[in-house]
This record gives sequence, C-alpha cells and structure tokens, in this order.
Amino acid sequence: MELVLEVDDADAVTKAALRRVADDSGMQADERAHAENAVTEDTAEALAYLVDPFDLVSEVPGVELAQASWSSEPIDYDPDSPEWDLDEDDDDEDDDEEVGVG
Repeated sequence: MELVLEVDDADAVTKAALRRVADDSGMQADERAHAENAVTEDTAEALAYLVDPFDLVSEVPGVELAQASWSSEPIDYDPDSPEWDLDEDDDDEDDDEEVGVG
C-alpha cells in the first residue's frame, strides 16, 4: 500500500502536531523538546504525530499491520500524467511474492 498526500498548509499540520505533543501528558521534558523540534523541521514527522498507521487499518478484516514508515519529499504531483503510473512497481512486487512462495 502506498499513500500519496498533498499538504496544502504545512504550517497547519505543524501546529496541529505541536498541539498533540503539548497534550501528551506522559511525555518527559527532554522527549517533548525533541518531538517539538522534529515536527517543526519536517512535515512527515508532524504527520507521524497526527496519523497512526495502526488506526488506519485496525478495523479492516484480514489485515494486520506488519510495518509502517514515513518519508517525505517535495514533488510536483500530477495524477493525469503518464509519469505517475501508480501500478508501475506492481510487476516487481509480484515477482518478489512469487519467489517467496515455497
């Protein structure tokens, strides 16, 4: 599964993440300072504080979250462009799945 997000207002995302960090009563001061710095410098980190991958799939029957990771990079996304074929990696993934079948 791959998810592409367009962030229209990075400041709003950062502010929401900072509020979440501030509301976390179980976080120690040094941990809070680190989290505030991380969400301020990187929108992907801010999203990580706001979106829990487990919550996204926990109610989906037959699905168990094995691993989740975050990355971000600024891109010019055009869903109508032939360069943005979301299925382009599927052939490689299918090959990997076949090799793993015993």
